[in-house]
Amino acid sequence: MTTYKEFHARSVRDPEAFWAEEAKRIHWHKPFDKVLDYAKPPFRSWFPGGLTNLCYNAVDRHLEARASQKALVWISTEVNEEKSWTYAQLADEVNRFAAILQSLGVGKGDRVLIYMPMVPEAVFAMLATVRIGAVHSVVFGGFAAASLAARIDDATPKVMITSDSGSRGGKGIPLKPLVDESIRLAKTPPAHVVIVNRGLDPGMTRVPGRDLDYAELSAKFSGVQVPVTWLESNEPSYILYTSGTTGKPKGVQRDTGGYCVALAASMEHIYCSKPGEAYFSTSDIGWVVGHSYIVYGPLINGSTTIMFEGLPIRPDPGIWWKIVADYKVTSMFSSPTAIRVLKKQDPAFMKKYDTSSLRYLFLAGEPLDEPTARWVDEALGVPIVDNYWQTETGWPLLSACPGVEDTPRKFGSPSFPVYGYNVKIKDEVTGHETAPDQKGVLCVIPPLPPGAMTTVWGDDERYVSTYYKSFKDEVVYSTFDWAVRDADGYYYVLGRTDDVINVAGHRLGTREIEEAVQAHAGIAEVAVVGVADALKGQVPVAFAVAKDAGKTATKELAAALEKEVMATVDKELGAIARPSRVHFVSVLPKTRSGKLLRRSIQALCEGRDPGDLTTIEDPAALEQIRAALKG
Repeated sequence: MTTYKEFHARSVRDPEAFWAEEAKRIHWHKPFDKVLDYAKPPFRSWFPGGLTNLCYNAVDRHLEARASQKALVWISTEVNEEKSWTYAQLADEVNRFAAILQSLGVGKGDRVLIYMPMVPEAVFAMLATVRIGAVHSVVFGGFAAASLAARIDDATPKVMITSDSGSRGGKGIPLKPLVDESIRLAKTPPAHVVIVNRGLDPGMTRVPGRDLDYAELSAKFSGVQVPVTWLESNEPSYILYTSGTTGKPKGVQRDTGGYCVALAASMEHIYCSKPGEAYFSTSDIGWVVGHSYIVYGPLINGSTTIMFEGLPIRPDPGIWWKIVADYKVTSMFSSPTAIRVLKKQDPAFMKKYDTSSLRYLFLAGEPLDEPTARWVDEALGVPIVDNYWQTETGWPLLSACPGVEDTPRKFGSPSFPVYGYNVKIKDEVTGHETAPDQKGVLCVIPPLPPGAMTTVWGDDERYVSTYYKSFKDEVVYSTFDWAVRDADGYYYVLGRTDDVINVAGHRLGTREIEEAVQAHAGIAEVAVVGVADALKGQVPVAFAVAKDAGKTATKELAAALEKEVMATVDKELGAIARPSRVHFVSVLPKTRSGKLLRRSIQALCEGRDPGDLTTIEDPAALEQIRAALKG
C-alpha cells in the first residue's frame, strides 16, 4: 500500500499516468485519444476523443452482474412511503422517461429543466436526460418563481419536469403555481411541462397542450428501449447554478467522461464504498452533493443508493440511524448543520439502532466546527471524515482519503488536498504562498482535475474572469475561501473572501438577496451580510434604508415593514434566502468612493472590531448599525 502523501504527489507530478489508470474504472464506448489536452489554459479537456455516457455507466453496465440488486431505495417520512428499484427496474424506468423526452423533441445537446422534490422520478429524469445526450439543469425545489425564471432564460430548456407539490414537516409545498409563474416571467419558456402528480395539491391547474401527465406518458412507453447516445468525454452532462458576487447566478457546466471517472474513483478512495453496499447521502438532488453522491457516484459504483425525503427529526431523531440499521449502510454523507440539529435532541436516539455496519460518516457543506465533530464522533462511535468542496469542483477538494490510507484526522480540519488537486494558499495582498498558520486564499494550480467545472454555461469569459483573475503573479483557480495550513499539513477552511454566504450548506450571493429586498417598493437601499450562526453556519442579515422614513418611525411600523420585506424575498428568491432580520437605518456605511463597508457591518454583527475605518464617508452610519443591533 502506498502512503496518501505518495499517492497525491503522483497525481500532481504525473497527472496523465495517474488519471489514465483511474479511467479504467468506467466503460468507454470508444477509447480516448489522449488523457489531457491543456492547449488553451485555463480550459482543459480530459480524455478527449473518448466516447462514453453517464447513464450507461450508472445503469446499463451493471445489468449483467447485478440486475436483481437494489439500485435505488426511496424513503419518505413526509408521505410515509418506502419503495425500491433493482438495477433492472431502474433501467426500465429510465428508458421510459428517455422515450417520453424523445417524444417531446428532446435530443442531444437540448436542455431539460428539473424542478422537483425528493422523489424517485427526479432520479429517473436525470438519468434519462443524460442517456439521450441532453443536458439537465436541476433547480432546488425551494427556489421562488423569479429565480426559476432566471434559470429558464439562461438554460433555455425544451422541456421542464416538475411535481404538483413537495412536502416539508408533513405540510405540502405546492410547486406547480411557482412553475406557472416562472414560465409567465421567462422570456424563453419551455414548450412542455411534464408533471409528476403526487396527489398532494388537489387544486392544481393544468395548461392544455403544454402540461402533460407523467403517469399517462409512462404507461404509453412501457417496455420501450431507448439506445444510449454516446458523448465525447468533454460534451456537457449538466448545468447546476450557483450564487456569485453578481445578482446573476452562474451555470456551472460539467463534462461527461471526466466527471464519471472522478466519481468512480472517489467512491473507493474517499468514501470506501464497495459495489453492492448501501450508500446514504442525506442531501437534496437540487445541490451538487445530491448530483454526485445520491445519483451518479453510488450508481456508477454499483452501490445501493438511498434517497430520503423528510426531516432528520421526524418522526423522531432516530430516523437516519434506523435507515442505517435497516439497510446496513456502510458509508453515510451528511452536513454539519444536520448534525448540529441532532445535537439538540436526546442522545439516546444515536444509540437506539445498530449502526455497526457504518464505516465512516462524511460531512461537508460548510466548515465543521470542532465541538460538533467531537460530539458526533463520541455519540455515534463512528469515524468522522470532514471534506470540503464546491458546486464548481463536483467532488471533494480537501479530505482524508481512507480508501488510500487511513490517515489520522484532526477535529475541525478536512485534512489534506485530495489527489488531482495541486493546492496552494496564497496571501491576498502579495500573492505569495503563505507560511504555516498564516491565513490566505485557498487556490488550485490548474489544470483542474477531471470532474471539476469546465466553464460557465454560455460564458467562457465569465469563467476566466471570475475564477482565474484573483492574482496578478500567477494564474490559479480561486475558491474564494480563506484557509490556513498547520505545521503538520492539515488544512482549515475559515469562510468566504467574497460576498457569498453559506447558509446550512447552501451558497447564497448577498447581491441576489439585496436585489430581492429592493424588489419591495418601499426600500431605497440595502446591504446584506452573512453573520455567524451556531446552527446554520451563517445567516443573512439585512440593513435597509426605507424610501419613507415615516414607515419605520415606530417599532410597530418597522416590524410591519420588515415582515413585508421578508415576504418579498420569499417571493423573489424563496424562503431559503430570507434574512434572519431586516434592520432599518437612515444611511449605510460606505467609503468616500461609495463602496459598501460590508466587512465592517459583518464585524459589528458578530461583535468584532470593524477594522480600518479611515476611508469611511460618515462615521455616524456605523453607529446606526450598532444601535440597530442593540434594537
